[in-house]
Amino acid sequence: MKHTTYNPINRVLFVAAALSCFLSQSNAQGVGIVNKWLSVGSLQSWYSSVGFEIEEGRVKVQQDGLQWPALYQNQDTEAAKGLWIGAANWTAPNGSVYPHKVVHCGPRVQGLGEGPDGGFFPVKFELVSKFEAPTLTVDGVASVYRTDEIERIDPTMKADRMIFSVVNTSLGITMTKKIMAFSQGFHDSYIVHDYEFKNTGNTNYDDAIELPNQTVDSLYFFFQYRIAVSKDANIVLGNSSRWGINTMNDARVIGRTLPDNDTSGAGLRCQFSWHGKYQSWTRYDNLGGPIFDNPYYDKADTIGRLGAAQFVGVVTLHADRSATDSTDDPAQPRTTSYKGSDDPLNSRNDQYGVAGMNNEYAWMREGNVWPPHAYVVEPLGKAKFVEPAADPSLGTSGGWSFAKGYGPYRLAPGQKVRIVFAEAAGGLSREKQVSVGRRFKSGAINARAKNDSVFTGRDSLFQTFRRAIANYNAGYNIPQAPLPPKSVTVTSGGDKITIAWELYDDNDPNLAGFRVYRTIGRFDADTVKLLYTAGRTERKFDDTTAIRGSAYYYHVIAYGNPSSNPGGGGTPAGVSLTSNRVYSQTYDPAFLKRAAGPPITSGALPKFAVVPNPFIIEASPSLRAGPGTTNENRIYFFDIPGYCTIKIYTELGELIKTINHSDGSGDASWDCITSSDQLVVSGIYIAVIEDAKSGGRAIAKFAVIR
Repeated sequence: MKHTTYNPINRVLFVAAALSCFLSQSNAQGVGIVNKWLSVGSLQSWYSSVGFEIEEGRVKVQQDGLQWPALYQNQDTEAAKGLWIGAANWTAPNGSVYPHKVVHCGPRVQGLGEGPDGGFFPVKFELVSKFEAPTLTVDGVASVYRTDEIERIDPTMKADRMIFSVVNTSLGITMTKKIMAFSQGFHDSYIVHDYEFKNTGNTNYDDAIELPNQTVDSLYFFFQYRIAVSKDANIVLGNSSRWGINTMNDARVIGRTLPDNDTSGAGLRCQFSWHGKYQSWTRYDNLGGPIFDNPYYDKADTIGRLGAAQFVGVVTLHADRSATDSTDDPAQPRTTSYKGSDDPLNSRNDQYGVAGMNNEYAWMREGNVWPPHAYVVEPLGKAKFVEPAADPSLGTSGGWSFAKGYGPYRLAPGQKVRIVFAEAAGGLSREKQVSVGRRFKSGAINARAKNDSVFTGRDSLFQTFRRAIANYNAGYNIPQAPLPPKSVTVTSGGDKITIAWELYDDNDPNLAGFRVYRTIGRFDADTVKLLYTAGRTERKFDDTTAIRGSAYYYHVIAYGNPSSNPGGGGTPAGVSLTSNRVYSQTYDPAFLKRAAGPPITSGALPKFAVVPNPFIIEASPSLRAGPGTTNENRIYFFDIPGYCTIKIYTELGELIKTINHSDGSGDASWDCITSSDQLVVSGIYIAVIEDAKSGGRAIAKFAVIR
């Protein structure tokens, strides 16, 4: 290998050439920065096409991603992530030799392109699903929480949903990644990352910039996780907890003994975090994030519910021993450490700055830093974890992240290595969060008893880790739950609310029947009621117990026969498996409508009402939309006949919308969209209602002000 002295002029020439090529071809060849969600299980998160998910990389919010349990709002625990790839004695295209070359994506640098902080070039990024996303409607309107932009259907896929990604790097290493999520109930709290790192020599979106054939030596793959558990409680407790200043980070490494001889998690290769003592909060013990007051987003949520009882972490499933030995290396990751989240090395990373890369590479190959951060904070371990006194920040401004590095690997041209790990979460169930938190707030239990309950969540996380390992070892061949309903349609009526569903496959061998559930007031309300258990061939249920004035949300679960579950891959045998609630949960409310209005007599004064009238877009949402609805453009017709036709005309007499009302109630609505899918403008409009039974017609005018 030819060695030359590093020269800043060479750097400028190399950057200029690379950037010119980058600008000329990125739009044609690359996918740029795209973010997609995996939203099929209890753990949900977004992922970036660049390579990893940087701080505030999707929205300018500190906590965004790794939501668990994701059915409920504000469960985000991710503050920042980072992926660095580094090698020793690396030769640039101009012949310059870097003692250490590192490319960066996160925690605070974008990573895209050939700029100083760049080095990652997205080539492919697609969302693949085993089946089409279910369709959910409430009163004829799509009920969507998060849009699934599925690009390909693969019914043979083992996972339920997968993001497939290819990224080139300026090191000449191409990263191919499968990010896989499962919806089966024993496996829906983790997301698997399956990486292949290959020495292709490719440093751009295509083959426009290639390195000379060279072996990449002393190669490390270094990941950082800045966890802040969780957005739900941190909104209440304090601003700095949002970026993890009170996060505790622990680890399990094969062959390493913890200072307190704790053997929980034995055999796992993992790192994980939880919500530790928040030093500036003195009102009550805050482990688990009890919510006594909630002045920000839900004033009714003041029962003491634990808002930060999650444990979140990463477990290694496999790491090749070398490019020529694909058996698992139990000594990987070689580095397990913790780093200051606001450390200068985590900002302004420069893939051409020699001094900085030397220091970064030292982090990557540091080895197992022992004891873990949590034991530095509380040397007595769990005995003090449940009675915390020390400050998890250790005097820093931003707290600590955990880090892991796989390596060193040596890749000749064309060689590759595979690394697989799972992001996972565990903790108390929602019911336990409520019951334990309520008893703590009322004084029925003390802080120690509360904290002991919170720490059972660590065992939950370890169980999730082991299920991920079992699934991987089984080749992802876990028992399958029945498919969810292909569609769920909720229709509000005058004396009932009807829930109907259709299937992907009427002959699904895993299907035994369905269960219809309801919540009141919120889709993620803590109390869930089983309304009805339907047989295999049933496709509809009428909820006649609804009360007028309440907002109702529904979900339909398909369940299987226990005898059809053979077990395996971390799934216990003989348990009835069910489809995941997230597939069939409606996110918009249904209401029991008014009874039908009186018959219309032509020529008589109309007895129905148009509400609001006038419709003013700048008015309070509560004044221009029905209770609980998210459609701010909706106008209502109250006390109309149960069966009628509503025709909307402009003041000039142009018919713009026809609504056929046939549910027997006295209510109908219009979202201000014409038959040509145009939003109406300001003006006077005329509603003509014709009673289908009496034949009578009545007219009313209303105004729209935008």
